[in-house]
Amino acid sequence: MATDAMSLKQLVLGHKDVQDLTDVEVEQPPDLMTVNMGPSHPAMHGTVRIVLTVDGERIVKSDIQPGYLHRCFEKESEHATYTQVFPYTDRLNYVSPMINNCGWAMAVEKLMGLTERLPKRTEYIRVIVSEMSRMTDHLTCIGASAMELGAFTAFLYFLKAREWIYELLEKVSGARLTHSYIRVGGVSKDLPDNFHEELTHTLNETEKVMVEVVAMLNNNKIFRDRMAGIGAMTKADAIATGCVGPIARSAGVDYDVRKDYPYSVYPEVEFDVPVGTTGDCYDRYLVRVEELVQSIRILRQCLKQIPDGPVMVDDPRVTLPPKTHTYNTIESMIRHFKHIVDGIKVPAGEAYTFVEGGNGELGFYIVADGTGRPYKAYVRSPAFVHLSTAGQLIHNHLIADVVPIFGMINMIGGECDK
Repeated sequence: MATDAMSLKQLVLGHKDVQDLTDVEVEQPPDLMTVNMGPSHPAMHGTVRIVLTVDGERIVKSDIQPGYLHRCFEKESEHATYTQVFPYTDRLNYVSPMINNCGWAMAVEKLMGLTERLPKRTEYIRVIVSEMSRMTDHLTCIGASAMELGAFTAFLYFLKAREWIYELLEKVSGARLTHSYIRVGGVSKDLPDNFHEELTHTLNETEKVMVEVVAMLNNNKIFRDRMAGIGAMTKADAIATGCVGPIARSAGVDYDVRKDYPYSVYPEVEFDVPVGTTGDCYDRYLVRVEELVQSIRILRQCLKQIPDGPVMVDDPRVTLPPKTHTYNTIESMIRHFKHIVDGIKVPAGEAYTFVEGGNGELGFYIVADGTGRPYKAYVRSPAFVHLSTAGQLIHNHLIADVVPIFGMINMIGGECDK
């Protein structure tokens, strides 16, 4: 019996010098529980489900499941002409679709050797609509994240400003959200009348809203406590996991495609790239606020510098003939028919182009086989990359911390389910 007791002591305590088990408190294993967060949870933004294993309120394990929106961008693109793919790009990051349009057009233009031939006015228009879209992306991310933490006024103010920009983009493209405005070789039509005045007014009003929201949030104790030190990521981790955009920059990664791999007319405008230090939710918020400031700065410069001129490259391979010619000459009618039915003929080859999206580097890779449809298409979607880090970021945090962490990751379902 004594031998059995001693063996039990050694088994439980790992040493031999304890004489009596009656005064020993053996630590019990934690009572873990598995719970679902989402997809019906409002902070999960639709389709995402997180299976949490929790010890009380603390997360010890998680399984992130993005869910499905059935976008099927890459496979659908193989069955559409190069121009018909633009509506599919709209539905990737559907909060800032103009940037998606630009990325796809640039990849096709690279294959066709059109990059250096685009009219200067076209390039300026693309930068203008891209920066307006970046603003709608950041306004949505900050506003929604603030609302999920209880700051409903900030949400209403920023969504009001976002709506001003959406209304102006609707005047440009004809559609409020899924614009399909960019074309291979240019844009579908020129900027509307009085656009300069309306955009300037919108930027002025948005700056006023930003002052109000920043005053509400920056030194609000509840907001700071819920954001500062939460979901921190180191610079090394950001690089190792492939993070880009505001998430990587908040961790100290000084990388912005517009600066490091300049495209379009970004080299002709001045702007700064904000970089954080802590990589937590609060730094991600601050980086996005400063990027709003820089986007306004870029837009004001573009409005001053944009030249007159055509908005489409003069190349019959990609440009549709004028409608009056299509209706009255057989040559133009045939050209129009071939463009629409067979698609733009892109030389066989492969190309990858990338732009700075609302969430960072957004890339398109195309394999062309000489027909009017892509043989293969691939999108490097930053939201999907960032979502893969969520399990690491929420580990050892409280259940309540999932809300700000997930919100500032800014997961966009269309980019994940590509």
